[in-house]
Amino acid sequence: MACIELKDVSYRYPTSPRKNLKNINLTVESGEFIAVIGRNEAGKTTLCNVIRGFAPHFYSGKISGSVTVNGKDVLKTEIGDLSGDVGYVFQNPFNQNSGVKSTVYEEISYGLENLGVPREEIFLRVDRVIELLGIGYLAGKHPLKLSGGQCQRVALASVIVMEPEVLLIDEPTSQLDPKGTEDVFKIIQMLKEKGKTTILVEHKIDRIAEYADRVLVMDGGQIVMDGSAQEILSDPTLLNYGINVPEVSMLGLKLRESGYDLPQIPITLDQAETLIGTLREGN
Repeated sequence: MACIELKDVSYRYPTSPRKNLKNINLTVESGEFIAVIGRNEAGKTTLCNVIRGFAPHFYSGKISGSVTVNGKDVLKTEIGDLSGDVGYVFQNPFNQNSGVKSTVYEEISYGLENLGVPREEIFLRVDRVIELLGIGYLAGKHPLKLSGGQCQRVALASVIVMEPEVLLIDEPTSQLDPKGTEDVFKIIQMLKEKGKTTILVEHKIDRIAEYADRVLVMDGGQIVMDGSAQEILSDPTLLNYGINVPEVSMLGLKLRESGYDLPQIPITLDQAETLIGTLREGN
C-alpha cells in the first residue's frame, strides 16, 4: 500500500534562482526503508521538506504537482496536522533540542505534552522508547550536556515517541564515530522491523548497502536513479553523480572487467566473502 506519493512535483525556495526540485514522481510503500543519496545541493533535504509539508507551508516558495502522505493532501494540510503522520530527525541533533527541559526524560516527553496526551500515556510511551533505544542511563541527564552521539539518540527518541507512520531522517550519523553510526543504523533497522516507513538521507554508502531496501539517487533536483540497494549500489553509473560505490562493489567490478563471470556484484562484506569463497572453489 502506498504511504507517500508525489506526482510531477516541482519546487523553488523563495530566494532560489532555479527550481530546487524538478518533476519528482515517487511512490513509497508502507514499511519501506529508502536511502536518498547524492552530492550536496542535489535536493535531498528539500525532498524531505516537501514530504513533511515545511515546503511550502513554512519556507514559502512556489510548488506544483501533488504530495500525499497517508491519504492526506500535504499541500492542503497544516504542518501541525501532519505531525502525527511524519516525524523528522534533523542532521544536527542539537537543533532538535527544545532547550526548555532539564532532563532527557522530560525532553523526550515534550512533544507528547504539546499534543495534550494524558500523563499516564506519556509515561508509558516514554518508558517504552527509552527501553527500545537502550538509553535509560541518559534519562536523568541534562539534554544540553550530552555528547553528539547521545544527543542523536535522544533526538531519535523524541521523534519515535510520537509514533509517526513515516520517519524522515536527515544525515543522522554526520557527527558520529563508527560505533555511534552502527548504533543509529541498528535503531533504524529496528524501526523498519516494526513496520515504520523510513526515508534516510545519508552519505555512508557501506551502511546503506547493508541496511536499505531501496536507494534513490538525486542530482540537480531530480531523481536520476531509483531501484533496489543491490541494483543501484553495484552500478558504476553512480560515479557520474559524484557518489562512490561501496569498496566491495569496486572489487567486484574490477573482477568482472578481468574476465570473471560473477553472478552479481557484491555490495556488502558478507556478499564479498561468499563471492571470494565461490571463486576459490571454482579455481
